[in-house]
Amino acid sequence: QLAVDYLHPELPVVTTDPTACGRNYFSRASAEEYEEEEMMDDREDIMEDMALLKQLAVDYLHPEKPVQVDSLASCRNYFDRASAPETMSRDEAEER
Repeated sequence: QLAVDYLHPELPVVTTDPTACGRNYFSRASAEEYEEEEMMDDREDIMEDMALLKQLAVDYLHPEKPVQVDSLASCRNYFDRASAPETMSRDEAEER
């Protein structure tokens, strides 16, 4: 069961203990009703970082998913390009 919980963090947490409880510190009656502008900006930055980290975690835990590639991403193959020097065969290399 622990392995399933570890490998599938998207599954909801199920508890059978009736005494287990938690406290929500954000929606309690004594919580502040507003946040400062700086705190809201920081929260947005943190949430963006968390979304990126979540995507990385999903990619790591599910390698069978296809890779999403940006259309602007590019690379260069230095071995098969037209201006690459011709490679010598093993026999030619041994003769030298």
